Amino acid sequence: MDEPSMPSPSVTAPGPPTPPVPLAALLAREELGLRRIAGPADADLLWVHTSEMADPYPYLLGGELLLSAGVLLTDPDRYVARLVEAGAAALGFGVRPVHESVPEALVEACDRHGLPLLEVPPETPFTTIARAVWRLMAEARHRELRRVTRAQQALATAAARPDPVPAVLHQLAAHLDGRALLLTATGEELHTAGRHPSPETAAALSRLAHLVTRDRPGAPASATDTAGGTHLSAYALGGEIHTPTRGDRHPQGQGQAQGERVTAPRPQGERLALALATRRREPGDHTVAGIAVVLLSLLTAPHRGTAAADRSAALVRLLLGASPAEVAPLLGPEGPWTVVHARRTDGTRADALTAGALGASLGSTLVDAGYGDGDAVRVLLQEPHAPAPQPGWTLGATTPTPLPALPTADLRAARALAHAEATRTPLATETPATGLASLIPPDRAAAHARTLLAPLTPPLAETLRCWLSLHGSWDRTAVALAVHRNTVRQRIGRCAELLGTDLDDMDVRTELWFALRQEPPSTP
Repeated sequence: MDEPSMPSPSVTAPGPPTPPVPLAALLAREELGLRRIAGPADADLLWVHTSEMADPYPYLLGGELLLSAGVLLTDPDRYVARLVEAGAAALGFGVRPVHESVPEALVEACDRHGLPLLEVPPETPFTTIARAVWRLMAEARHRELRRVTRAQQALATAAARPDPVPAVLHQLAAHLDGRALLLTATGEELHTAGRHPSPETAAALSRLAHLVTRDRPGAPASATDTAGGTHLSAYALGGEIHTPTRGDRHPQGQGQAQGERVTAPRPQGERLALALATRRREPGDHTVAGIAVVLLSLLTAPHRGTAAADRSAALVRLLLGASPAEVAPLLGPEGPWTVVHARRTDGTRADALTAGALGASLGSTLVDAGYGDGDAVRVLLQEPHAPAPQPGWTLGATTPTPLPALPTADLRAARALAHAEATRTPLATETPATGLASLIPPDRAAAHARTLLAPLTPPLAETLRCWLSLHGSWDRTAVALAVHRNTVRQRIGRCAELLGTDLDDMDVRTELWFALRQEPPSTP
């Protein structure tokens, strides 16, 4: 930053996958018998590590509760100094059989360097402590996931309100217990919610907003900073504001008067930023903010009018489970639609910002991040947009589909993605029915399929369909279904038994493949 009084902001990175465990929570487990005898009382534990090396520094990542019996402890001061330099969170020292008590020099070194020191009684194995920490971490993760889920539902509901932008900001400020602002590149506040920040904090947020909205190569999409103990964040939005006429009114969020007038017209296409000021920063806050970024980008899209607002609300309602018949009047007659399912090729989970970037690359703002098990993304494309391979992603796409058939298309896109992953291709698109299959009336074909496949349960039918689509490959079918290859063999054997047929017969396979392509209601 240009201002020397403000630390240089850093581009945000994902938080730890699990919230840290407070040291006090571990000490509260009376069955462990742990006792803090030196160092500060507050520390956050990210994991547990056991080492009897004289200098474990090269093998520490930071945030560890290091457990040791002091087998090679010769220089306590240097030992503790190296632990602090490596970022260790605390030291647990086990008494007996090596030491009858915690060495006094070690206690003094931990007090001097500010490292919490725990005395581990002889009857408490190190593995018991590790198990307790993992259990506390699992509990903390479940609590954080529930909090993020509640926030996601609240934000999605707010986006469907008549005044979606201030409603989303209000929910975001409430769930993060802070201040949420929609700012222009020049720092002008369009909507705000939550407690008022200090003038210094407001100025710092304005500078962060300018940083992420700069129209130049290499500008970060998000940035963080701190000011006076307050955590600050700014995220660039994909949307832009319209040019209002003098005297237009816009709804205001909490902390501003309703119906405040716009005093001057703004430039067409001015970029926007979401800015946040919070007292603390929890691991799930980045995810919650990412969800808000996607919604606000959608809600502030260019050329946004009443029809666009209705379309955005329709999307949210569709994602919340409304039927296509309810959404169709709002989405309008345009179509057909292509459904794309995507997953990162490196196996990492896609957050809301990454998913939004994928949608932008495909030419759509209709993006659902964290679909399925949480690591997949689905995108709705409207003609003339057609999906193309994307670096770092594996895609599965449908053929163009009318709106009432979107739920079925959603299933077909998931199958296409599974096929792409099993065959290691960047993009797999379903093949429409052609040739002889297209000559049979759909209702008669579906009736035949229901009769032929009636003995199969939905999981068995889906396994058979996937296995046939991959030319009977056990390994590729196992990859596509995320099960063991032996499970595939057992299911296919069960299918042959229930159908009373020979699945090695090409005629049998052809007829079954035709039936499975009809997707009867009993098939998932």
